[in-house]
Amino acid sequence: MTSRQEGTLVASDLDRTLIYSSAALALTMPDEHAPRLLCVEVHEAKPLSYMTETAAGLLVRLAAEAGHFVPSTTRTRKQYRRISLPGPQPRYAICANGGHLLVDGRTDHDWNAEMRRRLADGSAPLAEVRAHLAATADPAWLRKERIAEDLFAYLVVDRGLLPEGWVKELADWAEPRGWTVSLQGRKIYAVPRPLSKSAALAEVVRRTGASRVLAAGDSLLDADLLLASHQGWRPGHGELADTGWASPHITGLAASGVAAGEEILRRMLGAL
Repeated sequence: MTSRQEGTLVASDLDRTLIYSSAALALTMPDEHAPRLLCVEVHEAKPLSYMTETAAGLLVRLAAEAGHFVPSTTRTRKQYRRISLPGPQPRYAICANGGHLLVDGRTDHDWNAEMRRRLADGSAPLAEVRAHLAATADPAWLRKERIAEDLFAYLVVDRGLLPEGWVKELADWAEPRGWTVSLQGRKIYAVPRPLSKSAALAEVVRRTGASRVLAAGDSLLDADLLLASHQGWRPGHGELADTGWASPHITGLAASGVAAGEEILRRMLGAL
């Protein structure tokens, strides 16, 4: 392993970037051209998330050749632990959009306490946002309302019934209160702005001494992670692609769905 590789940290979003649910597989290609898939998540005794077998092999290589591979997800710790990625367990994992940092699979409580201090100073309380969601969401299209790790809220909705403009109205309401809104598949996230993947990434960089960061992600909640990297990639689907989000050091790929997951891993290996 070269010194450059040892100093390189790879941070990647998971859902709809490297792994895909059955619903998200529709983003890819016709069934007759579908690649062989590896199940990487089981929930309630049912397979839930996948990556291609080729992507699995690429990820094993990437984890071996980079200094650190850091999964960076908005999932709660419980949701993240359902995932079984190929290769060894990553030393670090970012969960709850930066609210939790796992070290060798265990919660770093000092980091969580630090993030809660930042939230207390920089954004409206969760209770206020939750009350607004309850007052404005319509049962006709709302399927579930959840609080994640007592840090942020998200709704599971019927996209076909969701009124055009509702998400933007929510974002306009949330912005002056220090919150960000993100629409990902059937989920609408409301996340306090200080709660970010890039904040947790900066802590991992500090601990590892990494001199170079590669990153990937598909949603608005990944934008700060990508901007904190030296080089990054976004797939041809998702919020960032749909809005034309761009940055000079970020490559927007044409590939979408599980094919994009493969391409991202190839690009990361090439960058090493």
